[in-house]
Amino acid sequence: MADLKSLKAKKFFPMLSDRQKRFDEAEAKFPTFSDNATALAKALHPKRQYLKVAEVNKRAKDCRSYTLVPDEERGTTSLAYFGAGKYLTVFETIEGMPITRAYSISSSPKESLEGKYVLTIKLVEGGLMSRYIFDTWKVGTEVEVSAPAGNFEYQPIRDAKKVICLAGGSGITPFLSMANAICDGDEDFELTLLYGSRDEKHILFLDELSALQKKCGKIKVVHVLSNPGVLVPRGMKKGFITAELIKKYAPKDEPYSIFICGPQQMYDFLDEELKKLNLPKKYIRHEMFGEFHNPQTQEDYPAGVPEEVTIKVTIQDNTWTVKGKSSDSVMQILEKNGISAPARCRSGECGFCHSHLLSGKVYVPKHLEYRRLADHKFGCIHPCCSFPLTDLEIDVPPAK
Repeated sequence: MADLKSLKAKKFFPMLSDRQKRFDEAEAKFPTFSDNATALAKALHPKRQYLKVAEVNKRAKDCRSYTLVPDEERGTTSLAYFGAGKYLTVFETIEGMPITRAYSISSSPKESLEGKYVLTIKLVEGGLMSRYIFDTWKVGTEVEVSAPAGNFEYQPIRDAKKVICLAGGSGITPFLSMANAICDGDEDFELTLLYGSRDEKHILFLDELSALQKKCGKIKVVHVLSNPGVLVPRGMKKGFITAELIKKYAPKDEPYSIFICGPQQMYDFLDEELKKLNLPKKYIRHEMFGEFHNPQTQEDYPAGVPEEVTIKVTIQDNTWTVKGKSSDSVMQILEKNGISAPARCRSGECGFCHSHLLSGKVYVPKHLEYRRLADHKFGCIHPCCSFPLTDLEIDVPPAK
């Protein structure tokens, strides 16, 4: 404190005048930056990455892995690096309308430096984007994606050194990336994977997971098969992933984190099971759901909601009035009426579709409520996970 008091303001006056002189002599145009920090930021966070399909690998009847590499002819010469657990947003135009969907990266961060991403995509019944990808993506197909994004990655400051990962079906993809990153030395934590599948033939990446477990002592894989009519091979478990099963593999006398990724029904079941473990909230991490359906199945969904609603939507200078089902999200209603709105995660997490609700009421499932207090105060919603309870009027930003 004494040193601070001894400083005299007049000592800094020459610095101010010198700075002003440099301002006056500089050209009146926006500077172009070439410093290392700016170059790194652009490399890690490009607005678009232009890729092409290099390989298609059939994992199951309804699941495929697509290897994507840079399309140098369209301007992408290298891929943005990422932390294991992140996703890419895929941009497509289907029947003239821009559509986006987010898919977890199943390849390792190291492979991005070698020039490839792998997206493992499950065909969703009635799914618009997954059906389009299965029908059109072949070797050589041009693909446009975002930079890697999302918060479902290991964070040493927040997460425990030991992590129990709970996966179901295609929810294995971010954990496969994490396991590879641990083996490559890019991540430093112990991963125990409880992977739920219907039966052995439905286990994705069975051989890869077995090889990773043998290669690295920090990785343990336990397969849990739910089909009651099948014999369970040695080393696998029968039934569901429960609090009791988690306790069996969790450390006894030290903290541990839980990461969850899987279908909606799995989240609903596990959220109840995890209450039995009494873990601090910071130690339970959910991957984003993707699109949520059937809000009427939620306990807190109100009664008396009309089946059909009318939405008046304004995007910049254009206004439309459309109708849709109250069981669809606001985003789904807009898209079904040919209106393109900004979207990335489609789970309420990224805030990219942040819009202003001018009138009406919406329902947001508790597990998708990522809005800030200010959003509630000033009437802002995320159309991707907001379901109309009444007729609405909304102001939506333009798609980017």
